[in-house]
Amino acid sequence: MKHDLASKLLRSGEISRRDFAVKTASSLLGVGLLGNSLTSKSFAAFEGSSKLRQAATAKNVIYLYMSGGQSHMDTWDVKEGVETAGPTKPIKTSADGVRISEYLPNTAKHMHHGTILNSLTSTQGAHEQGNYMMHTSYELRGTIRHPAMGAWLNVFQGGGNSTLPNFVFVGNDSRHPGAGFFPAAQAPLFVSNPENGLKNIKNSQPEKLQARMTLADELDKDFRATFPHRNVKAYADMYDDAMTMMKSEDLKAFDLADEAPDVRAAYGKEAFGQGCLLARRLVERGVRFVEVSLGGWDTHNANFVAVPERCETLDKGLSALLNDLHLRGMLQDTLVVVTTEFGRTPDINQNVGRDHYPKAFSAVMFGGGVKGGFVYGKTDKEGREVIEDKIKIQDMNATIAFALGLPLDQVIYSPSKRPFTIADKGQPLTSVFA
Repeated sequence: MKHDLASKLLRSGEISRRDFAVKTASSLLGVGLLGNSLTSKSFAAFEGSSKLRQAATAKNVIYLYMSGGQSHMDTWDVKEGVETAGPTKPIKTSADGVRISEYLPNTAKHMHHGTILNSLTSTQGAHEQGNYMMHTSYELRGTIRHPAMGAWLNVFQGGGNSTLPNFVFVGNDSRHPGAGFFPAAQAPLFVSNPENGLKNIKNSQPEKLQARMTLADELDKDFRATFPHRNVKAYADMYDDAMTMMKSEDLKAFDLADEAPDVRAAYGKEAFGQGCLLARRLVERGVRFVEVSLGGWDTHNANFVAVPERCETLDKGLSALLNDLHLRGMLQDTLVVVTTEFGRTPDINQNVGRDHYPKAFSAVMFGGGVKGGFVYGKTDKEGREVIEDKIKIQDMNATIAFALGLPLDQVIYSPSKRPFTIADKGQPLTSVFA
């Protein structure tokens, strides 16, 4: 009925398609799309956003976040013959001319599927601020919370499974920005321990629960009518979504016990590896954006003890994930991203550690339409300065959005009437795509 009415209004010219989109976004999201009453000052806030468009090369994203600041010097951008290199040595990979750290031997076998970004740079040198910018493209402010990429994907495209959340975060990082200024329905489902799955999700007395929900709905009816605020609606929608998920047959995706023991072992016994396995199971069932966090990269002390340990965990989980996705024919549609908030200093400190270094660092992308066996950007021989193809955080996020076919210049207003785009003024790295 609503669809028919909308079609009639659009055909009759009573409202424009743009006005219809604005009204729809305002009512469904509690936010607004770009309207016709912007001032020149408003336009200046987003006039540099990319207008590039492409058919999506990726349907899903598995986002592996190395919390704490991963050392680029000891992982993806290893140097030789200089003091800053330390004891870390580069090794050959499955891609001609591409070398990575000796601490990632299994991942080295999959570099023909991936692109290394060796020229990232950030303006944020503290953990919370760097984490926030990497996830949102914006600086951390006390007055507003910006959405993470998974929330933008929800708003622009929605998900592929109507009974499961479209956005899932696996880990214990409480600093995740979540839905930002979007309604709570766009926030990720947080899974702290992939081994435990979703606890207490099955209800043994569905009739009693339904009766209680009906009674609660009746009691809340007057309150909702008196206060038709988006947060009130979001609170009610949260219960509806939870009820739908409780009845879903796809909840079995969260039960890793369904996997063969040898498959689980391949990912590693740590929570990160099992989180990567959970990510594959969720993407397989239509969940569009899954983030898995691996902490412990804040290596001010004993860098060359901690990094090999962290890399062993990353190497098992990442290589098993890439192998699994490839064998199942899913890697071409799934963009796997490995990133962090900043790098570590080329200089080794008195505690045999590396300190915060936002000036130059690395990330990696696999599958999802990116080139295989490709290195984008370059730092100098000591890893201090970006000397080719500098990448701002906004550019990297624009590249992820570009792969998903999201509109980089589409403006959405926050509830405070401020205009925002998905990656601020970031420009996608089109040359990394095959």
